[in-house]
Amino acid sequence: MTINGLEAKSFDEPDEQRRPPKTQVDVVNLGDTTLGRFTFEPGWKWSETVKTVVHTDSCQVNHVGICSAGTLTVKMEDGKTTTITPGKAYTIPAGHDAWVEGDETFVGYEIMSAAVFAKPA
Repeated sequence: MTINGLEAKSFDEPDEQRRPPKTQVDVVNLGDTTLGRFTFEPGWKWSETVKTVVHTDSCQVNHVGICSAGTLTVKMEDGKTTTITPGKAYTIPAGHDAWVEGDETFVGYEIMSAAVFAKPA
């Protein structure tokens, strides 16, 4: 990857917003790179929120990011699970469900998937 220009943008003034139930996806584009801030409210579960927009049986998006707040549990179709907490970097392959644990909002910043996550099919 080559960076051709100096640029900074705020997620508080995103280029694009997506708002399925209990979900906020704020997207910024910097050159050829798309970044996302994913905010999931307590009670959020992919299969009950984003699934209503994308209409797949499981999340078919690959994710690379870092958690800055809250707790997210991810369960793969094969049953393997992991829990993501603040300060943890993560990779999640396609074919999963996920949900917020507890009563704190989950916030993750992603460098992969922001261009397509929670985008209507």
